[in-house]
Amino acid sequence: MSTVKVEIQMSSEELLKAVSQLSLPDLEKFVTQVIALQAQRRANKLPQIEAELLLKINQVIPSDIQKQYDELIVKRQAETLTTEEHQQLLKLTEQIEKLQAQRIEYLVELSQIRKISLTELMENLGIQVPNYV
Repeated sequence: MSTVKVEIQMSSEELLKAVSQLSLPDLEKFVTQVIALQAQRRANKLPQIEAELLLKINQVIPSDIQKQYDELIVKRQAETLTTEEHQQLLKLTEQIEKLQAQRIEYLVELSQIRKISLTELMENLGIQVPNYV
């Protein structure tokens, strides 16, 4: 992990400037940790079941899987995908779809607990609502 020199006291703008120096993999890891921290703090103010659901909802696709998937998509678009890579892309697509489906299930469960629609919950959480919902 790369290191960034920071002062003991800093404004959020200064912190953002320091974070902007991170490499992309370190930035992705940092963002994941910040999202987890945010979810944890919100969770401390919520009933246990809601807190657990929020933590699950905020989990991201592991960066190594996302990177490999993105690389294979680029190759597919360039029409340079080998048969083996195509099979790997299909496996990764299925894996990512399962993770996304599980996330939707957690969102539905949380919306039922809060007695609001799924769309309203997603808007409240700042999750982009697809046009087809």
